Amino acid sequence: MSDEAGATAGGDDGVDDALPRPSTPPHRLVRGTVAIDDLDAFLSRLADISAETGAVVQAFDADLVVSDAHLGAATRLAARAIARGEAVARDPGVEILLYAAGRRQIDRALTLGVSEGEQRAVVLVADFGGVDGADRPAADLDAAVASVEELTTPAADATGFDTGKVREFYGVADRELAATAGGLADIVRERVALLDVEK
Repeated sequence: MSDEAGATAGGDDGVDDALPRPSTPPHRLVRGTVAIDDLDAFLSRLADISAETGAVVQAFDADLVVSDAHLGAATRLAARAIARGEAVARDPGVEILLYAAGRRQIDRALTLGVSEGEQRAVVLVADFGGVDGADRPAADLDAAVASVEELTTPAADATGFDTGKVREFYGVADRELAATAGGLADIVRERVALLDVEK
């Protein structure tokens, strides 16, 4: 199972690099497949890992995650919203989910998460202990990653996204895709960055 160090300030997330950038909380991504018979039990186990390690733990449908920068930007913007007292959700994991989905409605954003059945997943593990307003202890990311890895199975195709599912989820039409200088991943990261404007 691979885990990747969190992004740092600067980067390809659709946010103007000329503006001062808040730092991204330390985070790692665990990729693999999960077989979920009972979604509530799976989410309860993630909550237990969070309680045991102090980490924010949020699972995503890998088919809808366009890049590591996608989740890195969502993590940074969620931390900024919490520090400013502007967060929609009380839970930092849900706030990250909202930014990653580019939506303010929690029920709609939840469809970016995992569901019952066997599927590819990306589990974000983050340390929000240093984020003002998060009211969380410093996290043991190594312990959190090890626990998450027990719930996942390494997969040969652990990276990549499903273009059709991404276009449907984010509502990206042919015309918008043809009009951008970048690709689909760039459009999604722009939606993440623009969520603050839509508040």
